[in-house]
Amino acid sequence: MSEPWLYVVGIGEDGPAALCAEARAALGWAQLFIGGDRHLAMLGDDPRPRMPWQVPLDPSIEHLASLRRHRVVVLASGDPLWFGVARRLVARFGEDAIRVVPQVASMQLACARLRWSLAEAEVVTIHGRPLERLVRWLQPGRRLVILCAGRHCPGRIAALLAEHGFRSARLRVLEHLGGPDERVLDLPAAEVAQHSFRDLVVVGLEVSAPEGPVRPLVPGLPDDAFCHDGQLTKREVRAATLARLAPCPRERLWDVGAGSGAIAIEWLRAQPGTRAVAIERDPARLERIRANALRLGTPELALVQGSAPSALDGLPDPDAIFLGGGTGTPGLIETLVERLRPGGRLVANAVTLEGEAALLAAASRHGGELARIAVSRAEPVGGTLAWRALAPVTQWAWTRP
Repeated sequence: MSEPWLYVVGIGEDGPAALCAEARAALGWAQLFIGGDRHLAMLGDDPRPRMPWQVPLDPSIEHLASLRRHRVVVLASGDPLWFGVARRLVARFGEDAIRVVPQVASMQLACARLRWSLAEAEVVTIHGRPLERLVRWLQPGRRLVILCAGRHCPGRIAALLAEHGFRSARLRVLEHLGGPDERVLDLPAAEVAQHSFRDLVVVGLEVSAPEGPVRPLVPGLPDDAFCHDGQLTKREVRAATLARLAPCPRERLWDVGAGSGAIAIEWLRAQPGTRAVAIERDPARLERIRANALRLGTPELALVQGSAPSALDGLPDPDAIFLGGGTGTPGLIETLVERLRPGGRLVANAVTLEGEAALLAAASRHGGELARIAVSRAEPVGGTLAWRALAPVTQWAWTRP
């Protein structure tokens, strides 16, 4: 392993004086400092050159490539690998080029102030990310440590909670943790808008019971959780389909003929760190998918307008594929089989005889498992209840060797 030319040093609100011996040695070793204005200001009157990050970061990161002959120290907040710049630097320059020296991170300090176990809390960042990603974590009893993007975040969080039926929630707003300006406020969500906050903010939230139904992360959300025009994989079939697709971290799903986007959205909700692409030819349905993704906490869902298989050109190969419509499209199943990565899962559902015939033929060629899913729901008939059958679904599930 070669010696690193780039150090990434985490620094807190208490400044360089609180750094460990290794971090202080890295600061002494440096020929050039890079960081945000706030971190660089902590160096005081140190005469060595310093370079502030540009926004966006990409030009600055690329400029770093020309500084390999220099001893460079990047200053960052807390643990630079926790949603921080060190992740991007390792991806760009490789592990051997970089040494990371973390400081106590803001989520650790937040849990210490709240007397929460960090192991039992969910840390969510909305710094540079859509606020809507919080929605998926709103289940009663869950403790959230929310890393914010500035003084307006607590008010935006309170408004989001009210929109989703959590008006009785309380927010713990923690400012400038670990520094001389530290402050902790415990506020009802309804009163947050009446307060002003400082820029360095973390919010602690212990989720209360909602005014409406609970939306768990386990697949099988109610059908009425989605806006749709009838093109929706029903709740019971959706849960069975997600079980076959088996979401795993960092895996990518193609939802081909996405309709309402329900399968892709529940894939993302079920396993943090997954990715999904919804492919849909109808523009109106695509807008519904976008709205469903925001409302259900998966704003990262990628959308592609077009018809498969041509719409798949240029997309990274998937780890899992769901085909919910168009099973009889000539050549489509074979294209999906070819594009699926080794070990990947393909699940296709059909309700028409033509679609079922295509799945039977695919199973004959490739193997896999066939299942018939028949669901009946009790519905009112006059003053009594009777079973009403949904259209039976033929499902083909195949794993690429």
